[in-house]
Amino acid sequence: MKKEADAATQQVMELATTYGMDVIAALAILIIGWMIAGWAGNKTRKWLTKSSKVDDTLVPFLSNIVRYVILIFVIIAVLRKFGIQTASIIAVLGTVGLAVGLALQGTLSHFAAGVVLLILRPFKIGEVIDAGGKVGAVEEIGLFATNLKTADGIFVYVPNGSLLGAAITNFSRNATRYSYR
Repeated sequence: MKKEADAATQQVMELATTYGMDVIAALAILIIGWMIAGWAGNKTRKWLTKSSKVDDTLVPFLSNIVRYVILIFVIIAVLRKFGIQTASIIAVLGTVGLAVGLALQGTLSHFAAGVVLLILRPFKIGEVIDAGGKVGAVEEIGLFATNLKTADGIFVYVPNGSLLGAAITNFSRNATRYSYR
């Protein structure tokens, strides 16, 4: 009986030694990776805020992208530490992403339109625009929608897909209006 208990204790100790180091290493990777992701996100936010070339609307979006990309790599590293085949997990995540993308097709079209609006910049925050019958001062250009404030103080939430598909009249862009004679 004592020999069986000693053998069982020995097996438990071997398993704890073998897998315990992997668990400790995985926790260290996770904690350090989490801290690096937060640090990189904050540094990106500070750097983009100081830059005059980057619109204020893009700052939180880009800093979050940096943070989440690092976290994805950290999670993959932790899974690999445990010997999990990450290629199949990445394939499953890609399939799930495709299914979610198809389910959110309308929302993703607003997202794509938001990215196009941020790149083409037909209007900026503070400018007064008319886009598809919606007239107001631009308060925020988000990735999915743009917030306008009308002359009488009403909040208007305009999905970016409808903004991109409409003719945009920007009343604030030119300092003077020209005669076409």
